[in-house]
Amino acid sequence: QGFLYTAPVREQGNIYKPNNKMMADELSEKAVHDVHTKEIDLVNRDPKHLNDDVVKIDFEDVIAEPEGTHSFDGIWKASFTTFTVTKYWFYRLLSAIFGIPMALIWGIYFAILSFLHIWAVVPCIRSYLIEIQCISRVYSICIHTFCDPLFEAIGKMFSSIRATVRKEI
Repeated sequence: QGFLYTAPVREQGNIYKPNNKMMADELSEKAVHDVHTKEIDLVNRDPKHLNDDVVKIDFEDVIAEPEGTHSFDGIWKASFTTFTVTKYWFYRLLSAIFGIPMALIWGIYFAILSFLHIWAVVPCIRSYLIEIQCISRVYSICIHTFCDPLFEAIGKMFSSIRATVRKEI
């Protein structure tokens, strides 16, 4: 029997979730899971909206002509096109040149940060909390032993004092 193989179709830009039923069944049978690769969406590349307030710069945000001071319409259109295309392609060029090295640097940085947090910070905090618990019990016993009777005695001394306020005219 000859089965026709169709290439998986991207659904909303997702390259790791096969749209082909036969291929999806094969993958689920094998139970292939790569823990290092998440499903990535090639359409919505900022799903958590990290850069909503920072990077959305359009032509109108940078260049604007007030009423009474307008250039020729052709110049305005050419300027818009030049700005937009230059920004788009220069970003792509910078991403192509520096994207992978920066991803490597940030990956190393966050790996070190995670390592320090897991192997140094949390154990130090846990150790401190265990040790301080013993000291806090001794401190609490001392406070209850010495201060509670003193404050109760002072409270009883001042409990019989009555204060009245009179307004004299």
